[in-house]
Amino acid sequence: MLMFRERRPAYRTVEGWARSVLLEAGAIRECEEHGWMQDRADPHARDRAFNIARQRPPVGVSPDAAAVAIAEVLDGIGDTCPECLPEDGR
Repeated sequence: MLMFRERRPAYRTVEGWARSVLLEAGAIRECEEHGWMQDRADPHARDRAFNIARQRPPVGVSPDAAAVAIAEVLDGIGDTCPECLPEDGR
């Protein structure tokens, strides 16, 4: 007999979902050399991410909580990679 298991959500945490939304919107990017996330400081991309969060939150999460998750992830991401050397060589 064929049995079906309950399908797991695509994201294990709301933080993981928020990170993927920010990447999709272009608000953050990954350092090509080290893999750290970097804030692109693009206000239009941030607005897109917040709109996605409010319109399509993950299952079981309110639109407001999804927007808060986006803001919290953005707060934790800097605009430079901590492993990359500064351009002036200091």
